[in-house]
Amino acid sequence: MTDTNAEDRLLQRGVEETLITEFTRKKRSSYGDFLQLKTLLNLQETFQDPPEPDELLFLIIHQVSELWLKLMHYQIMQMRDHLSEDRFGPAFKNIDRIKAIQKQLITSWETLLTMTPADYMLFREALGSGSGFQSYGYRQIEFILGNKDPATMKVHQHDAEVMAMLEATLAEPSVYDEVIRCLARQGFDVPADLLDRDVREPYSGDPRIVAIWEQVYRDTDTYWDLYTLAEKLMDMETLFQRWRFDHMSAVERVIGTQPGTGGSSGVAFLKKALDLKFFHDLYDVRQALFYKGDGS
Repeated sequence: MTDTNAEDRLLQRGVEETLITEFTRKKRSSYGDFLQLKTLLNLQETFQDPPEPDELLFLIIHQVSELWLKLMHYQIMQMRDHLSEDRFGPAFKNIDRIKAIQKQLITSWETLLTMTPADYMLFREALGSGSGFQSYGYRQIEFILGNKDPATMKVHQHDAEVMAMLEATLAEPSVYDEVIRCLARQGFDVPADLLDRDVREPYSGDPRIVAIWEQVYRDTDTYWDLYTLAEKLMDMETLFQRWRFDHMSAVERVIGTQPGTGGSSGVAFLKKALDLKFFHDLYDVRQALFYKGDGS
C-alpha cells in the first residue's frame, strides 16, 4: 500500500518520488561523480592558516577565470577550424559563445572588487611571485588570436610541458591567418606572400588586405558572410579590450601604482596592453572607408 501522506510530504519539500537516490559504483554515475566535485571543491588551498577572509574569494575568482579561458580557447580553435573550410554559420555560433564567455570574464572583475586594499594586504605577501601574467591559458588565447610574442613564454621556461604546448600554439595559424586564406578562397586576390607567410610571426596589417575589406564593406549584400564575420571579430576584439581595461582598473583600485607580484610594473604594464590589437586590417578599413582624399 502506498503511503500517500509520505508522497505529499516529499512533494512539498520539492522532492519527487521518481528521483534516483541510489548510485552504482560505475564511474561518474552521479552529478558529483560526473563533475568530480570532491576534486574540484578541494582545490582551493588557502595561503595562510587560518586563512584571511578574502583568500577564498581570490582563489575561486582566478580558478573559475582559468576554466572560462580554457573553454574560450576551445571555442576559438573550433571557430578557426570552421573558417578553414568556409563554414561561416558554425563559426558565427562559436563567436557568439566566445563573446558570452568574454562577458562572464568581464563580470568577474566586479566580484573581485568587493575585496578592498585593506582586505588584500592581509594575504598579498603569501602570493610570492605568482602573477596573472603567468597564466598559460591566457597566453594560448593571445597566440591563437594573433598576438604572437615568444618573449612572453620566458615565465614558463621552468615547465617543459607548458612550453611545449605554447610552442605548438605559436606554430599554428592564428584566427586571422585563416581569415586571410578564407578571403582568397572567396575569390579575392590575396598576395601569395601573405598566404605563405611564417605564421609564427605576428601579423600587423597590410594595405592590400585592407583594400579587400573595403570592397566587402562597400558591397555588403554580395559579401554578407564576410561582412558579418568582420563585425563579429570586431565584437570579440572590443570585448577583449574591455576585459583588459577592467583588469587594469581593478588592479589600480586595489594596489594603486605598486609593482605587480610577478615583477611587472603593475598598472603601467597593463596600460600598455590596451594598445595591442588582433585584427589590424579591420581597424584600418574604417579609415579607408571614410577618408575622402581631401584630409577630411
